[in-house]
This record gives sequence, structure tokens and C-alpha cells, in this order.
Amino acid sequence: MSTSRQVQEFYSIGEVCSLTDLKPHVLRYWESQFRFLNPAKNRSGNRVYKSREVELIMLVKHLLYTEKFTIDGARQRIDQQRRTGELRASARKAFEVELAGEARAAVEAVIAILDGKAPAAAPAVAGAPAGRGSGAAGQRGSKSAGR
Repeated sequence: MSTSRQVQEFYSIGEVCSLTDLKPHVLRYWESQFRFLNPAKNRSGNRVYKSREVELIMLVKHLLYTEKFTIDGARQRIDQQRRTGELRASARKAFEVELAGEARAAVEAVIAILDGKAPAAAPAVAGAPAGRGSGAAGQRGSKSAGR
């Protein structure tokens, strides 16, 4: 059985942000709080994350956002899991839970559209960031804003 998802060895901070639905400043802050989040840097000085680090980021996200741990509590839980040998399994499970939640939300959105309860989204413009560039907020600093 082949899968269409290609496994990468290294991810940029932007790719990790897309995978985890986190902002870059959050990842950088977590690097200062969790010593095991220490991505290598390429020749240009950009962070490059290994897939193992992405799984750990998903575990931290799960502990902080879903289980409502404090940063110190999440750090202690991860240290405990590391000592008992459960860390890898916990990180994978957190990653799978996140993916399942995203899949569930996508399926529910499609069902809502098919049931006529939600309007179909307009097709995305290639290269345009999602949710930006419309309305007055997207025109800040523009010479044509307000005319």
C-alpha cells in the first residue's frame, strides 16, 4: 500500500508552522523553554526541524493547549515520559490526535456544505496567504486605502 504523503527529513519553520498550526514566534519561544526543541540551522542560519522534533512540538502543543498544562507542567510530564520510555509513543499519539482532529473538522465542513448549512468557500488564489489581503486591514500602508 503506497501513500501519497511524502516523508521529508527536514522542515523549515514555515513548514512546521503549517503542519502544527502555530506561529513562528511560538516555536521560537518554545525553543527557549524546552531544551529538547533545538533545531539545527542551515548555512543561511534558518532553522531546520527533523520529523522527530515536529512530533515533539505536537506533543508540547497537545499538553499545553488540549490538556491545559502549564509550560513547567508540560516540561515535567515530558521528562517523566522520557525517563519511563514513553516519550516516543506519546509524541506520535499527540501527532495522530492532531491529524485526526483536522481530518474530522474537514469532513464536518464538507458535510455542512453538502447539507447546505455552510456556503462553499471561494477557490484560493495560488500564492496568496489564506485569510489576508481583504478589507481595510489588508490595505494598511497602501496609497489607495481610504480613496
